[in-house]
Amino acid sequence: MMHDLRRLLHPKSVAVIGGGAWCGEVVRQLRKLGFSGAIWPVHPRAEAVGGVATFAALEDLPAPPDAAFVGINRHASVEAVRRLAGMGAGGAVCFASGFSEAATEDAGAVDLQAELTRAAGQMPILGPNCYGLINALDGVAIWPDQHGCARVERGVAILTQSSNIAINLTNQRRGVPISYVATCGNMAQLSQAEIARALLDDERVTAIGLHVEGFSELRGWEAFARAAYEKSVPVVVLKVGASEQAQAATVSHTASLAGSDAGADALIARLGFARVRDLPVFLETLKLLHMVGPLASTRVASISCSGGEASLMADTAAVAGLAFPTLTGRQRAELAEVLGPMVALANPLDYHTYIWRDAEKMAHAWGAMTDDGTALTMSVVDYPHEERMDWDCATKAAIQARAKTGRPFAVVSSLPELMPGDVAETLIAGGVVPFFGLYEAAHAVSAAARIRAPEPMELCLPGVAGEMIMSEAGAKAELAGFGVDVPKRVTVGAGEDIVKAAEELRPPLVLKGQGIAHKTEAEAVRVGVMPEGLVNAANDVPCETFLVEEMISGGVAELLVGVTRDPAHGFVLTLAAGGVLTELLEDRVSVLVPSDRESVKQALFMLKTAKLLSGFRGAEAANLDVILDCVDAIQNYVIANSATLSEAEINPLICTPERAVAVDALIRKGENDE
Repeated sequence: MMHDLRRLLHPKSVAVIGGGAWCGEVVRQLRKLGFSGAIWPVHPRAEAVGGVATFAALEDLPAPPDAAFVGINRHASVEAVRRLAGMGAGGAVCFASGFSEAATEDAGAVDLQAELTRAAGQMPILGPNCYGLINALDGVAIWPDQHGCARVERGVAILTQSSNIAINLTNQRRGVPISYVATCGNMAQLSQAEIARALLDDERVTAIGLHVEGFSELRGWEAFARAAYEKSVPVVVLKVGASEQAQAATVSHTASLAGSDAGADALIARLGFARVRDLPVFLETLKLLHMVGPLASTRVASISCSGGEASLMADTAAVAGLAFPTLTGRQRAELAEVLGPMVALANPLDYHTYIWRDAEKMAHAWGAMTDDGTALTMSVVDYPHEERMDWDCATKAAIQARAKTGRPFAVVSSLPELMPGDVAETLIAGGVVPFFGLYEAAHAVSAAARIRAPEPMELCLPGVAGEMIMSEAGAKAELAGFGVDVPKRVTVGAGEDIVKAAEELRPPLVLKGQGIAHKTEAEAVRVGVMPEGLVNAANDVPCETFLVEEMISGGVAELLVGVTRDPAHGFVLTLAAGGVLTELLEDRVSVLVPSDRESVKQALFMLKTAKLLSGFRGAEAANLDVILDCVDAIQNYVIANSATLSEAEINPLICTPERAVAVDALIRKGENDE
């Protein structure tokens, strides 16, 4: 059930419980941001907190507060929250630490956090171990420290588990209007997803930025993603850290390839959000989303008056995955008219300095570089720190180009410090995005182009992990029951007549020793064996049990198809180059279970190995449909066994023009499910 955060986010009265510098600062920050409601400090002995007269107890307040800052020790915080909930308060910020984050030093910390949650009941609480929230739209700062927020009429919301990161982000000087900041702390009751979903109710929020240390309650994230898309609020995620994978041992290639970060990547993409890797790009992406919104493509145009800058932009953009479409006939004609014959027309464009200082001609040329097929046009301009009069033409040209064409336009400085704050403000007022740095601009554009609708299918959520490794024969039998194509095979004990047992198999054959996870490394595999050579081959492999199979020939490519249980993100489906190339090439891509055939197909063609699947240098192509059938079968197996499955892997899947055959398989799950 969703908690009602309306009073906490938009309070008309705020109780500040406790004394000392932190609580006094909450009072000061409320006043500084222009809070127009009532401020009610509560302290049993002090006459005033932050210069405002106190009430001796919560029961003395004139009414239940809409919001409260609980700035007292952890044990007293539990009782204060219980009393606030009992009197009908709208919500509370729990500032104290020493709850679940201190569990390694204090065995009772987790229990105390559970007690805090019970005390709150349905009253929403932020934290514990957090600074609180800022609503810069309405002048609310339930915040015990300095910050850089100012009143805005609309803007982006930022949620983070880290209070220090929140402070740093509010002090940015990149022209990002921040409407809300909320720190989540331990998230004893409210998750980031639930807080973010509550912010969607405010139409003044233009985009949401999330600094995420770990995902939990995946159904809540799915619900938030759907709501954000329905309300056209784009979301960008800065994911840091690594979640635990709860695996007793890594026995498959998949587990080593698909770490928790691969799961995070796949989850963020599945939710329709954009992932970024650092704070500067995080802020630049939010600014772009605020001013322009999600971009339709990664197709961009670039303008500069230096060949070096043009080349640098091209290289930087290429790393970020951006594309520079060829100029159209219309663009070439308009550019030639204003630039003359001395300028080579291309995208990126080096327009030299022939028209510098002529704002009208510059606007004409820059406007000509825009096009309906281009998501964003960027002009590279580096402003000096002093005596910028000669650079006013660039600012005016950008604003005029944006106004005349109506198409998205940005000005990019090569280095962040070469975009002065006052210039950025002027550009923003004219509808032009000021980007602080080439790297930041390219990666922000790439991120804004990745935002899309969330996947409609619900994630398959894992149950309790199982640790039993099935035999290869058992694994193949289970997968075959779901439609996976496997070689014809027999299992033979060490004392049995191996030649007679394999007489119905078509040679050449493959002999494998059983009970070994990595058989190739242990030299427990013999390939190309004829029936008469089986006995000698078996004598070379000291095992109690052997698997003898028909050898699969005619493969045009080998793939790895594996699924690992990731408690933070669901089941991660990894597609990679298979066989001996798996770890050599590190050619892999991950999605989450379930993924539809089109998503799997797109993922496959992100692999370098995809060239082999399509028929490389005249070779026959693999049968893509049967490959997709195999992936569907594995996903169905995972869904059916999600309660106890830890891993399922095929490596290699030999892909021929007719078949996709699982020649090796591994399954790890609960013993009671074999």
